[in-house]
Order: sequence, then structure tokens, then C-alpha cells
Amino acid sequence: MKIVMTGGGTGGHFYPIIAVAEEIHRIVKEERLLKVELFFMSDTPYNSRMLFENGITFKQIYAGKLRRYFSLKNILDLPKTTLGILQALIDMYKLYPDVVFGKGGYASFPTLFAAKLLRIPVIIHESDSTPGKVNAWAASFAKRIAISYPEAAEYFPKEKVAYTGNPIRREVLIPATEGAYEFLSLEKGVPVILIVGGSQGAEIINDTLIDILPDLLNKYQVIHQTGRKNFKVVDDTTSLTLAEHPFKSRYRPFDYLNDVALKMAAGAARLIISRAGSSIFEIAAWGIPSIIIPIGEAVSHDQEKNAYNYSRTGACVVMEENNLTPHILLSEINRLFENEPEMERMKTAAKSFAKVDAAEKIAKEILTLALEHEPA
Repeated sequence: MKIVMTGGGTGGHFYPIIAVAEEIHRIVKEERLLKVELFFMSDTPYNSRMLFENGITFKQIYAGKLRRYFSLKNILDLPKTTLGILQALIDMYKLYPDVVFGKGGYASFPTLFAAKLLRIPVIIHESDSTPGKVNAWAASFAKRIAISYPEAAEYFPKEKVAYTGNPIRREVLIPATEGAYEFLSLEKGVPVILIVGGSQGAEIINDTLIDILPDLLNKYQVIHQTGRKNFKVVDDTTSLTLAEHPFKSRYRPFDYLNDVALKMAAGAARLIISRAGSSIFEIAAWGIPSIIIPIGEAVSHDQEKNAYNYSRTGACVVMEENNLTPHILLSEINRLFENEPEMERMKTAAKSFAKVDAAEKIAKEILTLALEHEPA
């Protein structure tokens, strides 16, 4: 049994694929199904170590990006897309997988196009409230469509859609409350705020935080994922601004939180400040109140919709970038911590939104289609 997985080169596409792969291996082992071979087709491996650990063979496929704005790069990328389609057709014909699982993104287009031509069954998953271009196109021939937000259902054929939520890796699904304070060198009895701007960080969030950090540390502890490219600037700046601060040890900056550190941080945090990408689903699974700061509409057509759809559940507060000022952010943080009943309601709403079995449901459907498929 052969399964091909494909998605764009971001963590929002890659990590859910890993979560589904983990569940496929678990189900195959528990139910003693046919041996499964997994392949990942994309322009980059994103994380080669995780592919190796999950027994996934990487097949590089060139892919050109179609930008929403006018750019000469759109023309220059056309040859990449054409070459990627030819590569995908050759590789898919040689492999002839039983099913293809697509997470969307420009890098998934050549593989999905090849699957369509070769009549290989396709399952797609949409992480956002509105589908990206590739998933919107692939919906016409996909056998099954899984969605993370119920609002996305209106964009797809009803008979194909299942509201599964977003796949989350088991490694980060459950916060680690035991030993979290010791692991992160935190102070007992002082509330913890976790700030994450995605794997790349978010400069606007970093800059706003730096302005209010001296005031924050008088009441709270802050775990801050800055993003690797931003860490030195943030660390140098905060070292100066907090040099004489009596509670400077309450600030814990990290360039990146690995799985263990992230679980520990989630176990300690009482409030999370985050972008509106796939981190929303982890926050919901952890049942932690949040302030969501989506990337502006001019840059991302998805994050604001994601944020407001999540906020309608009552699980978070949305703060748009054009309204983000140090004073407003500090006031909102204080308001939430001073309103324990609202924090409890947000916790409950977050847990209600979470779909912790998303990866398992998608894996089962992939395996069902794979077992049904008989190559021509």
C-alpha cells in the first residue's frame, strides 16, 4: 500500500501531514493492515529529520508560486511549475500510489495535477476558513475534503465534506504540567503569558511586547518565541531595557520552542498571544484563553477570517494589526487577568472548538480509500 502526501513549504502544511502520517502508522500496526509506504512530494523537505523519523520518503518536485499580486516572478515561476508537473507525472506513474493526500499550497499543485491525470484517488484538507487556490481547484476531483473550520464547508461540494478540525501531532497535543516551571526556570505563583508569532516570529508583536515588557513583568512572567531571525535583535534590546528591572528574570525569550519546550510552556501558560495560523488549533486543544493577532488582510487573506471565526466561539479576543498599540495590548492583558469568569468561559469555548482526533479521522479515511483502490 502506497500513499503520497503533498503540501506547500510551510509548517502549517507540513506538521499536519506529519500528524496524519503518525496516525497512519499507528492504525496500520494496531489493525495489522498491509505494509504501508509513505512519500512526501514537495519543493523542499521542510524538516528532513521528521520525515526520516516517520518513515516518509521525500521526492522533490519543482513548483512555482502564483502570487495574488502582479509580479514578474509569476512569469519566471511558470517553467518551474511545468517542470514540476512532468516530474510528478513520471514519479507518480512509477510509484502508482493508492491514494494522494493534499494539504494545499502551491507546492502541492504538480502532484495533485498528476494524480488527476492518472486517476489516482485524492483526499484534500483545508486548514483555513476559505480555501486556497490549489484546494479550491482540486475540490472538483477530490474524493473527500476535510476542513478545519465549519465555515469552509460552503466553498466545497457538500457530499464530499467532513468537518474534522486540523491534525495535531501527538507530541504537542497535551500540555506538560508536570515539571513545566522547573524546566523553564519559572517563578511559582506568578501568572505566565506565552507569546508565539509562528515559526518565523512576528516583528510587530515583538516590537509591541518590548514596549510593554517592563510593565508586564511587574505582574506576569513572559515566555516569548521571537522567531530565529529576530532573536538577536529582541535579546539585545530587552537586555538593555530590562537591565535594572527587579523582575527581569521573569522574561524568558526563545528563538524557537521545540516540542518539549512548547509542551512545557503550554502547561504553564494561562494566556497565549498568537498569530492566526495553525497555532489556533494547538491553543484550542490545550484549552488556553488567547489574544489572536492575525496577519493583515493585505498580506494574508486567511488569518483575519480564521481569527474571527475562532473568536465567535468565545475562545479568544481578536486584535487587528492596525489597532495594535502597546497601551491597548497591555490593557487587554490586564483586563483578561482581572476577569476570571471570562477566562474560564474562554477555556471552555477553546476545548469545545478543539478536534483532537482530526489526524486519526483523516488517516482512517486515507487508508479506507487506499484499500479500496485497485490500480489500473
